[in-house]
Amino acid sequence: MKRSDEPNLKLETRNSKLITSRDNSLLRLARAAREGKTNDLIFVEGLRLCEEALRSGLHIEAVIYSEEIAEKERAVRFLEAVTSVCDRLTQVSEKLLATVSYTKTPQGIITLARPPESGKTRLEARGDREPLIVIMHGINNPVNVGAIMRSAEAAGATGVITITNTAEPFSPKALRGAMGSAFRLPIWKDAGYADALTWCAKHGIKTVAADVKATSLHTDIDWKMPRALILGPESSGLSPEEVAAVGEGVRVGMHGSVESLNVGAAAAILLYEAARQRTRY
Repeated sequence: MKRSDEPNLKLETRNSKLITSRDNSLLRLARAAREGKTNDLIFVEGLRLCEEALRSGLHIEAVIYSEEIAEKERAVRFLEAVTSVCDRLTQVSEKLLATVSYTKTPQGIITLARPPESGKTRLEARGDREPLIVIMHGINNPVNVGAIMRSAEAAGATGVITITNTAEPFSPKALRGAMGSAFRLPIWKDAGYADALTWCAKHGIKTVAADVKATSLHTDIDWKMPRALILGPESSGLSPEEVAAVGEGVRVGMHGSVESLNVGAAAAILLYEAARQRTRY
């Protein structure tokens, strides 16, 4: 017998529709967003990330969910909450969802949302007294980009700048790595390297480059002042010219014969030293 306090598992909202065709226009739009072929929508997959998108106040354009997930209590709560802000709730079969899903095993729910407001505008609007900015230059693995954003938020960073040759921070892989941090952190995308350095100088933010050849350890420098940490490509790091343009480099001390750390691991260590000095927990 069904208990009276159980959710209505047969979700019924005024907005929910049923799609049965693979060539439906909404599913085509979802595939375009998944592949990064539209600049005004981001593709969010999985219940937890969809919940994060809603909590973060993103403008949600559409939600596509499977028949199976609509029978789960947590999903029902999300769908009931999102129906007040989204007019396009669409149910599909698990098989049809697989034609849209980014993952091999569909996670049951996909949200199409507007990306957050331009990070440069948000960075300038925050007016942080002691900003801590992360600049990613040439990091082409979206998993690393996502992991760095997650560490950045956890360590108290106030924003992120990605240089033009860095992986898209709102791609499905990066979003999964960031686990919601990409929705909350101000992100200035596709900046020029020189433009980012000039912007930091204009706002009194002292830049420091992560450089395995630097003489200063990450514990030697003052992170309490306004800072921007610059991280270079996974395989080669920043070039000597790029480090010289920054003016200061820092490295993580290592034992044994290890030459370098994964950029995501290095970023976390550097950022948590900044957090330790700033005591922001």
